[in-house]
Amino acid sequence: MKKAKRMNAFSSSIFAELSAYCQKRRHLHDEWIDLSVGSPDLPPAPFVREAIARYAEEPNAYGYTLKGIREFHEAVADYYRTTHGVVLNPETEVTYVIGSQDGLVHLPMVFADPGDVILVPDPGYPAYATGVAMAEAEPYFMPLKEENGFLPDLRAIPEEIAKRAAIMFLNFPGNPVPALATESFYREVVEFAKRYDVLVVSDFAYGELYYDGNRNKPVSFLSVPGAKDVGVEMNSLSKSYNMAGCRIGYLCGNADVIREFAAFKSNLDYGIFWPIQKAAAEVLRYGGDFCAESRAIYQSRRNALVSGLADIGWTVDCPPAGMFVWAKIPVGFTSLSFTKELIDRAGVVVTPGHAFGPSGEGYVRIALVQPEDTLRRAVEKLRTSGLFERLAADQR
Repeated sequence: MKKAKRMNAFSSSIFAELSAYCQKRRHLHDEWIDLSVGSPDLPPAPFVREAIARYAEEPNAYGYTLKGIREFHEAVADYYRTTHGVVLNPETEVTYVIGSQDGLVHLPMVFADPGDVILVPDPGYPAYATGVAMAEAEPYFMPLKEENGFLPDLRAIPEEIAKRAAIMFLNFPGNPVPALATESFYREVVEFAKRYDVLVVSDFAYGELYYDGNRNKPVSFLSVPGAKDVGVEMNSLSKSYNMAGCRIGYLCGNADVIREFAAFKSNLDYGIFWPIQKAAAEVLRYGGDFCAESRAIYQSRRNALVSGLADIGWTVDCPPAGMFVWAKIPVGFTSLSFTKELIDRAGVVVTPGHAFGPSGEGYVRIALVQPEDTLRRAVEKLRTSGLFERLAADQR
């Protein structure tokens, strides 16, 4: 059987590799704690579950929806107006996606030709690379460095690359790096995009997960003057509202981009289940308190993990937002070898940073997807592993 050449760009995911490795080491530990996959462990709000069940009882709920229902589009527009001060036309500036990954991997097929350059954050969410490969475009990695606040340096992009660029992906708060973008940075992005005719795609999937009060509230790219002229924002209900399995999100912003993407999508699928869209509209309108409760839970988890790691000698940055800790690893390891060391010695699974791009080497990603007491047990397992005592002795 012939395999398409494009499949050479795809390999097994790091999570499959970690799972296979853990299976081989299963005999080493009675308890395993998986902090690798970024899937929310918390349920949706009760009123969301009730809404899905209620609407699913409707006998006419099971036909094709073809596109986002008007109520969902209007709820997205209302959410952006009240939360970010952004005015959207629900008819022309909003469309659905079947989870943000659907949008991220398909957008390049609409707006990039083979050989075009797509600017991607490094480290970045692997779906960006998937979208680049599907469009047969070329990635240009924008390093996210600690000394730059984990923001890409647009001035470091070579002129010849900028002129060939079709799309720029941005992700703040990010996965795997939970950094925050500033309004001044986004103004630079708008200027860059206009100068080189680049479509900006802001992946805002973690926009509701921020900590320590409103001082860390993420900036929506669309709230910056001129942003709608050059870009769109992708958002998902998976992380903010714990609706990952519902597979619903949206793309909003530039009307021309929305129109072309919606036309492309009309050839791929037949919409999202009507009860899911109805429930999503309700949570966008009435889910503010639920988001605040989720933030409090994640903030407590973050504090427990970061302080616990510091107590055993592993000092990591305290993330201002997102659902991950981006942790610098001790000297003398690669990100993969350190990950395997944690698996072998403690039965704690994290994700090696190299899986997110070349600049991810030297880090691991730790997901805050377990209850606080489980995170404390993970720290204790690391403490009793002897690994950090050995490292402290080596450093002496």
